[in-house]
Amino acid sequence: MTQLHPLDRPVWTALAGAWHSLAAGDETARRLDPDCGPFAAARDGNVAAVAPLLPRDRDSWFVEADVVAAPPEFVVAETRELWQMVADAVPPPDPALRFVALGDADAAEMIDLATLTRPGPFLARTNRLGDFIGRREAGRLIAMAGTRMRAPGFIEVSGVCTHPEAQGRGLASQASRAVAAAILASGARPFLHAYPGNEPAIRLYTGLGFRRRRSLVLTILRPSAPGAR
Repeated sequence: MTQLHPLDRPVWTALAGAWHSLAAGDETARRLDPDCGPFAAARDGNVAAVAPLLPRDRDSWFVEADVVAAPPEFVVAETRELWQMVADAVPPPDPALRFVALGDADAAEMIDLATLTRPGPFLARTNRLGDFIGRREAGRLIAMAGTRMRAPGFIEVSGVCTHPEAQGRGLASQASRAVAAAILASGARPFLHAYPGNEPAIRLYTGLGFRRRRSLVLTILRPSAPGAR
């Protein structure tokens, strides 16, 4: 049997490893605490095994090599290609630009910024999936970035966003550099996921030294029961 790379199934790797304490399920199937994120996976890719764990009032996200087929009581709401990108080195961040650590006390502001800019799913406890940093000006959070999925030897850069009024100043680049530099300093390599149609993001990450490793598919499953969102 061909040995999978740790990043070939990043959600399952995270759920079975670093996210273990935040996930429900067992060694065959797991789903993340819905307040942390919408992700779910089965060890062998059999979605039927994870279906009983999926919430019936919200979407569930799967990141696999191919589209995931919907089990009974669910429908495929959306599929999108993802580029998985990895970096061996990144330019250092500007030492004069100060970022601060973000935590539970900042969660409401982080959600507001993510809701405004839509860097990906960011819910009530998403900040607990990793380490986040932010840039504040006049007391307001205007930019942030952090970490999310973890695999042996790799940590994902995620939640990169800048308030519309502060865009064009390179804050997303600087925040990404700071997070990626911290990952490299820990002995791991940074990786991330981006939609190939998001050309500004692809340019940003390519300019920082990230290269496309492979394509994956995001499948969003939605409950089909009457009244389910």
